[in-house]
Amino acid sequence: MVRLILLCIFSILFLFNAGLPNLCSGKLWMLQCRNGKRTGVAAIRIATELVAEGICTQSEALLKVEPAHVEQLLHPTFSPEALKSDAYTKGVVAKGLPGSPGAAVGKLVFTPKQAEEMKEKGERVILVRETTSPEDVGGMWAASGVLTARGGMTSHAAVVARGWGKPCVCGCSDIVVSEVNETVTVKGTNQVFKAGDVISINGATGEVINNSIEVKTPVLKGDLGLLLSWADQEEGVMKVLANADSGPDATQAAGNGAMGIGLCRTEHMFFSPDRLPVVRRWIFHTECLDDLDHIKHFQRSDFKDLFVAMNGKSVTIRLLDPPLHEFLPRPEQVHEKVAEELGFGKDVKRMLARIDSMHEENPMLGLRGCRLGIVKPEFTEMQVEAIMLAAADFMEESPETAKPHPRIMIPLIGSITEYKNQALIIKREAERIRRERGLNIPYEIGTMIEVPRAALVSNKIAALKDEEDGKPLCTFFSYGTNDMTQMTMGISRDDSNGFIPKYLDMGIFEEDPFQTIDEEGVGFMVNHSATLGKSANPAISLSVCGEHGGDPKSIVFFDKVGLDYVSCSPYRVPVARLAAGQARVNRRMAEAKEAEKKRATNKLPMDQKRQVSFTDEAHPNVVVQ
Repeated sequence: MVRLILLCIFSILFLFNAGLPNLCSGKLWMLQCRNGKRTGVAAIRIATELVAEGICTQSEALLKVEPAHVEQLLHPTFSPEALKSDAYTKGVVAKGLPGSPGAAVGKLVFTPKQAEEMKEKGERVILVRETTSPEDVGGMWAASGVLTARGGMTSHAAVVARGWGKPCVCGCSDIVVSEVNETVTVKGTNQVFKAGDVISINGATGEVINNSIEVKTPVLKGDLGLLLSWADQEEGVMKVLANADSGPDATQAAGNGAMGIGLCRTEHMFFSPDRLPVVRRWIFHTECLDDLDHIKHFQRSDFKDLFVAMNGKSVTIRLLDPPLHEFLPRPEQVHEKVAEELGFGKDVKRMLARIDSMHEENPMLGLRGCRLGIVKPEFTEMQVEAIMLAAADFMEESPETAKPHPRIMIPLIGSITEYKNQALIIKREAERIRRERGLNIPYEIGTMIEVPRAALVSNKIAALKDEEDGKPLCTFFSYGTNDMTQMTMGISRDDSNGFIPKYLDMGIFEEDPFQTIDEEGVGFMVNHSATLGKSANPAISLSVCGEHGGDPKSIVFFDKVGLDYVSCSPYRVPVARLAAGQARVNRRMAEAKEAEKKRATNKLPMDQKRQVSFTDEAHPNVVVQ
């Protein structure tokens, strides 16, 4: 096909030059020229055929496909025709943040239970909430899409939806959600939608449409796999890992080409209805070791599933990070049955008082992350035991083939002493399991760098050694750019939708900093930390596991910094693989161009070298006198 098109062009040029030499002096005049619009399928097929026919190299082919082309092949979308239709353009009633790409159509539901019941009946639904919490995950899984009035790009709704590949519009401040009355009211028009009304959402644009728009289901073809394999083969390319919290998530990630798990958020293992009460009982009654043992049991099973799905690849497991209040029921959800289930008998007032006593004014900066493990070391010990026992179980069941590789990550550290406290607990517990099971279970200890202070003392963290055996206590840094952006810029990631869209319209921000890395500020912290870490420990592994790890523009920056890998949600892995390959090709081309420029300069006489060195880069043909 490609050869046929080129043959037609060359034939026209030949006839033109042969037949009309005097009319236009052999010049071909283009009266009009436009970019050819291509679908994702077409762009990828053209790129692979160009290579197959010897017209371009594999590296050059990578640059002929846009990350957006790959996105089209991964999620359900509205067709180009549908996007131009009156039903769509005139039907947009509200706009929020594009929390997770894809298109969805369904009936409005307001509770997770409704979503699950209607899903069982074969109906498609859109789950609408003011904001989502861990107990909503059952309904989120059942829904075709999720719509929230509050929350940013790294809110619970957005992160969970991206992990599952579900369309999500979050932080839609144009609407008011009444979960009691089961209505959605559009602020600008006072239009009211009720449970059962059909709407469509566009997770790529954040638009909410009051019509049923036809959804086009993507069809994956072999050309995409071939193209992405070329990206993986680029010399020195950053690896792409996945954020996955369960065996099915890990299997999906492996199928999309992930080279391991860069972030397992252990708290996501607590969300299922049968587990949440156990976790809540332990939070309320930490002295109850039976509940802690129960938590260890199901985490051990989940960790084993991850090791099996990623056999031979590293699995980075972050210890419990979010504030405990996220797991607690809201006051309006407390009644006698709940109180009895959670160990308060039927004393609702006592349970409400306990919830109130755990209230934090700023929970994201409160008792969470490593602080929880320091205050309650038994929780760190329990999680490490579950990780190491899961690895041991897998090794004993499949001694010839099992190759688990856990990496245990300490979250939210801000000081060297915080890290050392947790690292020594982890090492002591891990070594105990190795001795008791008689197995040489490989493991690593590292940290998530997200607090700015940790970035400033990264060299001291990287240089830490165990005083008993002299071995390094920290083998990897993983940058949690979600929290780092929040702390560095002083912006709440859950409340930013109140002004960031206006900032973007006014040009104050060029990009939403929670979608694309802020290179001057947050990016500086990442680069500074990476430089310090490598200076103290050249072997330290560097990566990013925030949502920026799946953003093509951010990936270009991380490639310049020299990170070893990025980690993103399973459904963003193919896009990240292409972006990483493109970043490496472009960097290699730029380096080659710079080297050629230096060689050319060295061949010039001294006076001309002086002129070249003072050439204005913005105007290369003008020599500055």
